Amino acid sequence: MNNEADRVRRELESLRREIRRHNYLYYALDRPEISDADYDALYRELLRIESAHPELVTPDSPSQRVGFPPLESFQPFEHAVPMLSLENAMEESEVFEFDRRVKKLLGPAEDPAYVAEPKMDGLAVEIVYEGSTLVRAGTRGDGIVGEDVTLNVKTIRSIPWQLFSSPEGQPVPTLLAVRGEVYMDRKDFEALNRSREAAGEPVFANPRNAAAGSLRQLDSSVTAGRPLKAFFYGIGQWEGVDFQSQWEVLERLRQWGLPVNPRSRLCRNIQEAVDFFRILEQERERLPYETDGMVVKVDRLDLQRRLGEKSRSPRWAIAYKFSPHQAESRILDIRVQVGRTGVLTPVAVLEPVNVGGVVVQRATLHNQDEIDRKGILLHDTVRVRRAGDVIPEVFEVVRSRRTGSEQAFRMPPWCPSCGQPVVRLPDESVHRCLNRNCPAQIKGAIWHYASRDAMNIDGLGKKIVSFLVEQGVLRSVADLYRLQPRDIESFPGFGKKSASNLVEAVERSKETTLPRFLYALGIPHVGSHLAQLLAAHLPSIPSVMDAGEAQLTAIPGVGDVVAFSVRTYFANPANRELVLDLLGSGIRFRESSPPAPVLEDFWTGKTVVLSGTLEKMTRQEAIGMLTDRGARVTSSVSGATDILIIGKDPGSKLEKARTLGTQVMEEEEFLARLRGGARPDSDG
Repeated sequence: MNNEADRVRRELESLRREIRRHNYLYYALDRPEISDADYDALYRELLRIESAHPELVTPDSPSQRVGFPPLESFQPFEHAVPMLSLENAMEESEVFEFDRRVKKLLGPAEDPAYVAEPKMDGLAVEIVYEGSTLVRAGTRGDGIVGEDVTLNVKTIRSIPWQLFSSPEGQPVPTLLAVRGEVYMDRKDFEALNRSREAAGEPVFANPRNAAAGSLRQLDSSVTAGRPLKAFFYGIGQWEGVDFQSQWEVLERLRQWGLPVNPRSRLCRNIQEAVDFFRILEQERERLPYETDGMVVKVDRLDLQRRLGEKSRSPRWAIAYKFSPHQAESRILDIRVQVGRTGVLTPVAVLEPVNVGGVVVQRATLHNQDEIDRKGILLHDTVRVRRAGDVIPEVFEVVRSRRTGSEQAFRMPPWCPSCGQPVVRLPDESVHRCLNRNCPAQIKGAIWHYASRDAMNIDGLGKKIVSFLVEQGVLRSVADLYRLQPRDIESFPGFGKKSASNLVEAVERSKETTLPRFLYALGIPHVGSHLAQLLAAHLPSIPSVMDAGEAQLTAIPGVGDVVAFSVRTYFANPANRELVLDLLGSGIRFRESSPPAPVLEDFWTGKTVVLSGTLEKMTRQEAIGMLTDRGARVTSSVSGATDILIIGKDPGSKLEKARTLGTQVMEEEEFLARLRGGARPDSDG
């Protein structure tokens, strides 16, 4: 029983860590890595486990809070009444279940009406009016404290600085904290991106990111130049007036000059709300803005008060989400990109297609095995989908649309960057260029070295790195520390000031930590967490460089795959020379924080072997995910092996695992376990 409780506790903590990370990326940085649908799946799994084990719910669980604390560059904005998040419903049955719960809590005498409102895909804000004057505005943040964006909000034309009395004679409240969503229309978003592209600036991925990035500018004049709008949907605090219902709130807000979504609807019962959802879903692409669902709220405020709130969400409202988007497109070309480790990745160039409000033109095809498995041919018509974010996926070939002109694709025998031979190493699903002087690899290595989690060299982005490598200014990472302003100030886009700023940023990077430096080197399989583990047990560069495999595998969380990779890297004379060159440039290490604890879940402490070709990810990605969760990844099956994960053509390792009685896990179950879920064929 204790073992089961420990297992569930570890599974919960792993899930919470993952959700917190995605909260940070989405709320604090406006840089989501996963789709809304995938995030919803993670959160629903957390709720499922916590519901089954309420004794394991902790005050800091994502189920108890909303979002992430604000960035330090903004002043804090405290919400007098917390801005709660909403539970999500993905199926119609869940909406009816919500109605059943509401009626059960209210009792048989009540048959509530509902207000249905389009769920805007923007950035949530609260604006405080005192004596009808706009005095403060802030983002939601973690629901308790957000970021003060008052000056930026004042630049949005659709938001009045002063409330005014309505023709119906409704008094303006003496205090009103109104809540809404700042967004950008699709046509305005497209025009903004065209102007940014023409100016050589990076374009925004989608209207939501454009709105969030525009509102969260330190310089309000930048916000003023962006076509932001807002819709308001609720109130957190008010004085001097009274309301009876949510519908009355919307009517009053509109009367006082605050924009309210005209597609909101008062519904007599839950069936009318569901019927309206179907209409809204059909209209979705014709709306001028992006919406990812519909919010359903109990209309009467006295009933809302009786229903109350849970720690994170109200019991009187639910968000009914639209299904993921998909569209058809045609593969115009398949281009091969070369990464910093020499891995070649095929990328489909598509006829531009609108998928969920975003124009998609490129999609990764992962590797040759994935192309073969899906039967993808050059010039095929394919189905592309995105589940609420900007990461497109080619998930199916439309074979009925083939004309006979389609062509098979094979990975090139020569590197498209340097022309050297391409190889496919045993037990790998990827093709590689082994030429360490390949320009694409040099660019990737330098950009990785300068990235935020590595040496954090401000201003050294991909475009600048690519240009400096092509100009022959940078031939290796070490050349960064030989840069002088005079070397680059005459190049396009540079001047004396910008050249000096870049060189100063490079100089500042010399003050760093050992984990950052190890991660910056780009050693295969060594991510930021593994770099912290290595530095904690081998606290100097010489000790890491000279460590043997036995010494490395003795470190908790380091398996023989990672140990072999580290040992192989430092056994290469060119790599050792590079490290010494970098240290000779003046790099010095300050004390670093202790490594974050390994994510404890099902995988913690397990010894795992991989065999065969995985379809959904590369072997390197699988090893990284396993080691981040505390597993030891080894290369051969033995009596110490806990799990063998198999893909296509697993070979002799499978027979040995069966002989030893080792647990064998296929890729589908492996992915389910990584997500923290149950077996795909189980009921729970």
